[in-house]
Parts: sequence; structure tokens; C-alpha cells
Amino acid sequence: MTYIGELISIGVAFSWTATALLSEFGSKRLGNLTLNVLRMGLALVFSLVLFVVVTGNPLPPGASAEAACWMLLSGVVGYVIGDFCLFQCYIIIGSRYGQLFMTLAPLAAALMAWITLGQQMTGMSILAMLITLAGIGISVLGRGEHHKVGLKLPLNGVLFAIGAAMCQGIGLVLSKIGMDHYEATANMPDWLVPFSANFYRCVAGIIGFTLLLYFRKGLDPLREAMHDKKGLAVATATTVFGPFVGVGFSLMAVQYTAAGIASTLMAMTPIIILLPSYWLFHQKITWRAVAGAVISVVGVSLFFLG
Repeated sequence: MTYIGELISIGVAFSWTATALLSEFGSKRLGNLTLNVLRMGLALVFSLVLFVVVTGNPLPPGASAEAACWMLLSGVVGYVIGDFCLFQCYIIIGSRYGQLFMTLAPLAAALMAWITLGQQMTGMSILAMLITLAGIGISVLGRGEHHKVGLKLPLNGVLFAIGAAMCQGIGLVLSKIGMDHYEATANMPDWLVPFSANFYRCVAGIIGFTLLLYFRKGLDPLREAMHDKKGLAVATATTVFGPFVGVGFSLMAVQYTAAGIASTLMAMTPIIILLPSYWLFHQKITWRAVAGAVISVVGVSLFFLG
């Protein structure tokens, strides 16, 4: 099918928009760690079912020991640290601003690829980073006391959002390294590789989040969540749109189209989320918010297409 990679990428952008909105609601209802334990557990169950249907074996196919180690490390960075920061920023500053800061993820990925893979940083990449930062600045900075520029958002929420973006970018590079070590098998189609890789990330995620929950609050919040039908429904929907379909299809998109085009289309979430956040959370849409989101996405586009 023509443009299948581009269509998948646009679908991923909408999927991540739904994930962000659902995660904001779910984090406030169940708590950051509880929601993430449920998400990782459900993602593993969905993955096992997929493997059984496609290959007849519940275990993820194709991963060498080295590939599995890289994917587990990617899960620790991208899911445990990254999603903890992301969901915490949703609670503090909301999903709309959280997704805006996630446009910094390509910057982190580029720096990580420069350090680990020797990929060069071009002048266009640096310009794209500056444009992305300018877009974020337009959205989150305003006039403070004595007509000085001030931050409109709580500083801790902004720091969590920046941390989430950095971890997502670094985790993406670690995933790429891990997937490069995958071994071809007769019963595994190419499109299944991202789901197999993501399985190991989810294993690291559920172990990490369960330990964090246990040492911080104990397992009582998890037991209570199991009796919260609305909370479980939100956790299930968040899992479908996020670590299962969203992440799996985002990795699949780059197999069918250029990584730059896929990444640019998937980065449209800060624009798509403006209207839903207004309808659901009554967050005012200002010209600064629209301009900042558009400029940030333009920056991401230049980063990949330049």
C-alpha cells in the first residue's frame, strides 16, 4: 500500500494523544506508579497473546542475549525513569504541556547517537534544536514580576517533563542498538520485531515500577486499583494506545518509510492534543499555545528532514 508508513505514523500521533490524555486522568485517579505497573503488566499479556497467535509460541522470537540486554536497558531508561517522569509531569502541568516538552526527545536521541553511534551533528540539526526550544519557550514563558520573563508552570513539573523527553530519546537509541542485534527467524515476520523488542522493555518496566511502588507506598494501592473498574478501564485503554499499539507501531513505521518523515508525523501530538485538552480538561487555547506547538513541531521536522 502506498504511503503505509506515513499513515501508520499519523495514526501513532493520534494514539499518543489518546495515551497522554488517558494517562493524565489515570495518574490522578490511580497514582503514577500504580498506573504504570498495570500498564506494563497488561502490555506483557497483550504481547504474549500476539506471539501465540502469530508464531504459536508465547515467548518473543528472534532476540539474541545481547539484543535482550539492550532492550532491557532501554526499558529501564525509557519506561521506568522516562514514564515515571512523564506521568508525574502530567499530574503537575498536564498532558498538553507534557507532550510539548516531549518534542525535546529528538535532541536527546541525537546527542545519544552522537556519543554511542558516532553520528554527526549537522548545522541544520542544531538550528532545529534551537527552533524547537523557541517553540517551547513561547508556550511556557510569560511576563513575570517587574516585566521580567517568568515561567508560567511549576518548576518541578517542567523538570519532570524535560527528564521524560531526555529518557525517551536515549531509550530510542538503546532500542535501535538492541534491534540491530536481532536474529532472523523463519516464523517471525519483520513487522513482529518491534513487538518482540518492546516485550523486553515491558519486562524491565514492570519489574522497575513494581519495586518503586513497593518501596515507596507498598502494594496496597495496587490491590485497591484492582477493584476500581473505571481505573482498570483507563489503564487498559492507556496500554492499548501506549506501550502496546503506540510503541509497537512507532517502531514499525520506520520500517515502511524514512525515519525522518515518520518521526515528524509522529511529533504532531502537541498540536493534535490542543482541542481534546480543551474539551476534556477545559485548558484554554491561546495564540501562544498554538504558535509554540506549531514552531516546536516545525523544529522537529527540520531536525529530521534537514
